Amino acid sequence: MAHIIDPEPFLKALWAGTEAMMRNLDHEKTNEMVFEETFLQLVNLKKEDIWPTLDDFYTNVFPTLSHLSSPTPLARKVVSTALERGYRVAVATNPVFPKAAIHERLNWAGIADMPFEVVTVYENSSFTKPHPEYYQEICDRLEVNPKECIMIGNDKQEDLAASKIGMKTFLVEDYVIDRGEPVYPIDDHGTLEQLHEKLVNREGLFKE
Repeated sequence: MAHIIDPEPFLKALWAGTEAMMRNLDHEKTNEMVFEETFLQLVNLKKEDIWPTLDDFYTNVFPTLSHLSSPTPLARKVVSTALERGYRVAVATNPVFPKAAIHERLNWAGIADMPFEVVTVYENSSFTKPHPEYYQEICDRLEVNPKECIMIGNDKQEDLAASKIGMKTFLVEDYVIDRGEPVYPIDDHGTLEQLHEKLVNREGLFKE
């Protein structure tokens, strides 16, 4: 971006836009709208002056960063087994990135082609983790009761916050993120491999 704007004000605006999305509770504004409003005001540029370069980054540069990820075949196995068991599956990743970036991350994980009913991206979401409104928005789109859902994740604060609206929670223990507070209930836990085994054997939260 350096040919358009100096790095320091650019990064300041980028973080401010991200923080604005994290704070937003206005259901009439998508995260994309909130980010644009904050970011463009701070950089003092028109959208057409800077967005083509941002879009080009996510289209052509971001995909080249796949070598920094460590995908596991267990991800596809878990999703496939969940679908085979009749579960409706949503990707509840924090929607602070555009669709192009999140789709690329799913591609790195080897699951981009799977039939998810919902994938939260900043274009289609009005809230972020750990707000309970974020999880409720997903339930509303699926037209389901939160008590019928299981949130599977590795972040003790952002993912397990789903329990606040009645979702059951499964903590994936391979790469746990824990900031200490707040503490939310954990209904089931295990490694990604153990999660797959529980799905296969219909154990724990997945018992029929």
